[in-house]
Amino acid sequence: MLKFVGTAQAYPGKREAELRAEDFREIADRYAVPSAEEQSSRCSQCGVPYCSVHCPLHNHIPDWLRLTAEGRLREAYQLSNSTSTMPEICGRICPQDRLCEGNCVIEFSGHGAVTIGSVEKFITDTAWEEGWVEPVAVGPARGQSVGIIGAGPAGLAAAEYLREYGYDVHVYDRHDRAGGLLTYGIPGFKLEKHVVMRRIERLEQGGVVFHLGFEVGREANLDELRKRHTTLLIATGVYKARGIQAPGVGAKGIVEALDYLTASNRKGFGDAVPAFDDGSLDANGKHVVVIGGGDTAMDCVRTAVRQGAASVKCLYRRDRANMPGSQRETANAEEEGVEFVWLSAPEAFDGVDTVTGVRASRMRLGAPDASGRRAPEVDPGGAFQLKADLVVKALGFEPEDLPRLFGAEELGVTRWGTLRTDGRTMMTSLDGVFAAGDIVRGASLVVWAIRDGRDVAAHMHAWMRARADTARAA
Repeated sequence: MLKFVGTAQAYPGKREAELRAEDFREIADRYAVPSAEEQSSRCSQCGVPYCSVHCPLHNHIPDWLRLTAEGRLREAYQLSNSTSTMPEICGRICPQDRLCEGNCVIEFSGHGAVTIGSVEKFITDTAWEEGWVEPVAVGPARGQSVGIIGAGPAGLAAAEYLREYGYDVHVYDRHDRAGGLLTYGIPGFKLEKHVVMRRIERLEQGGVVFHLGFEVGREANLDELRKRHTTLLIATGVYKARGIQAPGVGAKGIVEALDYLTASNRKGFGDAVPAFDDGSLDANGKHVVVIGGGDTAMDCVRTAVRQGAASVKCLYRRDRANMPGSQRETANAEEEGVEFVWLSAPEAFDGVDTVTGVRASRMRLGAPDASGRRAPEVDPGGAFQLKADLVVKALGFEPEDLPRLFGAEELGVTRWGTLRTDGRTMMTSLDGVFAAGDIVRGASLVVWAIRDGRDVAAHMHAWMRARADTARAA
């Protein structure tokens, strides 16, 4: 260990931009064993490991780095898996530059952070190949059942922990495949779909029952599900796209980011997607403008490149230093030919029936807003126009109106539309109905959803155990 002075930081090599832009495979391979051991040996084994502190799951990062450096990979996997149900997924899609690696002590010293995410991916991918990933350890049957609404990362994490406690677990999701945004929202060049599917298959083999194509409010309302199960968990995520108020926004060719990404991912599965096949959600040969600066916007621009767009531009109202998305993803997009138009915002969209262009304004950063970030304001005289055949709106997501959709008007919500929960128990305003993930905290990171799934499973277990004790006492 402590080799960070003499051993340079080295991430796994990326394929050339021209080559990787031709397919949806992940852009970098994982480490070979010697490289993983060498990079792990750079860890300084801090007394106070800021990497773990800033990881939402509080993974035992220095410990499994040490085990990897010593060649004890199976032990490293077991330790990594002890705090996370999806370590190889987090290793691929977490913004490590803002979390663990961004807070690495040797990064502060100027030596470059330990490549934590790449090592995490390497450990668990190796575990799958070597057969070290064991079935879900199902606990003794308790005779109580849980219904989970939403098969995204929060719901999947909770399902695994609740099976380990011994509960019957049923997961309801409106899509035809489980995984939520892991399956349909994140492109394959960041997260190949077999990585997600093998996790879901493991849960199925562990007795988790998936009810797919099941829309709460249509197949059954919330009250009917409450009667089926001892307790419920709402983990739907947030899917309602934020809109743009601008002339011409309703023109054909202006699409939502999630519709665009879902269509692309479905094609990757080999599905028939009429809106893609007729060209509506296909960027091939088009001048594409993506509006937004988060990770979803980066997914959209890089997807457009792979679909053969004639040009791809990203409009964002702040500058590069103030964008919410990962700087690594921005760099990957630039390497692949995406042009970023910083400090710009759309004013109107040209085109009678179909969009032909975007009229935009130059922006400048003014005084800080309530969050402390400098608020963008229009720079007078900075109007310009971009040609566009396809405009993708990637401005973030908001909660759907779940009380109305679920037929449960008594379900409490905050002023932002997220579900209101007790901060100590994670229970909603309905007794025995819990909530976790983005539907509570708002649009956030996958790693936070996994953390919430882990936490809520413990709260649900405590509630059901107390209920069973009361029933026995009676």
